[in-house]
Amino acid sequence: MIKNDHFIIKTKVYFDKGSMQMLRCMQGHCALVVSDSIMKELGYLDQARGYLKEAGIGSTAFTDVRPDPDVSIVAKGVEAYEACHADMLVALGGGSVIDTAKAILYFVWQRQKAAGQKFEKPCFIAIPSTSGTGSEVTNFSVITAEGSKNVLIDEFIAPDVALLDSICIQHVPPAVIADTGMDVLVHALEAYVSTDATDFTDALAEKAAELIFAHLKELYDDPANGDARDRVQNASCIAGIAFTNSNLGITHSLAHALGAQFHLPHGRANALMMEAVIAYNADLAGKANNDAAWKYQKMARELNLPARTPREGVVSLLRAIASLKRELGIPHSIQATKKVDVRAFEDAVENMAEEAMHDRCTPTNPVKPTKEDLIALYRKSFD
Repeated sequence: MIKNDHFIIKTKVYFDKGSMQMLRCMQGHCALVVSDSIMKELGYLDQARGYLKEAGIGSTAFTDVRPDPDVSIVAKGVEAYEACHADMLVALGGGSVIDTAKAILYFVWQRQKAAGQKFEKPCFIAIPSTSGTGSEVTNFSVITAEGSKNVLIDEFIAPDVALLDSICIQHVPPAVIADTGMDVLVHALEAYVSTDATDFTDALAEKAAELIFAHLKELYDDPANGDARDRVQNASCIAGIAFTNSNLGITHSLAHALGAQFHLPHGRANALMMEAVIAYNADLAGKANNDAAWKYQKMARELNLPARTPREGVVSLLRAIASLKRELGIPHSIQATKKVDVRAFEDAVENMAEEAMHDRCTPTNPVKPTKEDLIALYRKSFD
């Protein structure tokens, strides 16, 4: 029986090099361009505003975004949006920038609705500068409040247009390529085994995983490789379309709490948790004969890995992931990051597990976890 009976693609995607020039074709009066200091320093912010100017659209830049944006930054963005009377919203940057723009849009909408005012939704354009979150096509936004990461999910905040201009990601350092690329793989694998997975999301998840295994190491070794940049960026977007329709699972729930507590990049936190979660979902310590194990076996076959049985498929997939992580220089455990000591971890682990239990990604995990299960997964991933 199919649990999820619909599939939505809201965002129009342009994916050619130089596609940021599509801003010249947009219509509007004033755009709020949400970005950060990096995109400003690299010149991409001025370039985007120049294209808008050619289209006869004025613009105001909001560049206060920081990694792991919190509600105070969003509040400033709401003020900036309302001050410039924007009828267009442009997000230029990584996942934090796009998430901030989504939250700005959401809270402007809520404020005006609460005041009894009609809200004319702006054209929302997302231009990613990293290949990881897939945020340019999703209805997800992760915002920090009081030290905890909160997941906002609403179809209203999905961008109308995504411009996948791989020129914008050519300056990304190898460590960020590794972290964000592993984030894509986690998106694909979690969408694949989600209880809301469908034939449509499965096809996208398989393709995204294939592209990551084929091209992420190429891009890591040579960030100037234009073809690899395109393929990894496409994988990020494809995986984003998959999980915005299927939701995710407890790798993300655990990573949200871990990243917030110890200030680890989101993609790295996902990479640190993913193997323990896959083994748990597949019941690898038991019979390895549940629905998740069969799905992982199918994914292993799609990746041309040994998979004569569900157990062999799960083990092959885990070995391939471990090998890719080694090649990308990603630590094999939380402790190996050298940013989390044993005492701090033990002091935090119960609260992190409690947060993960209530995370909005947890309900669609293929196995319903207990708090004790989540604590055990943290500890397994620590050493």
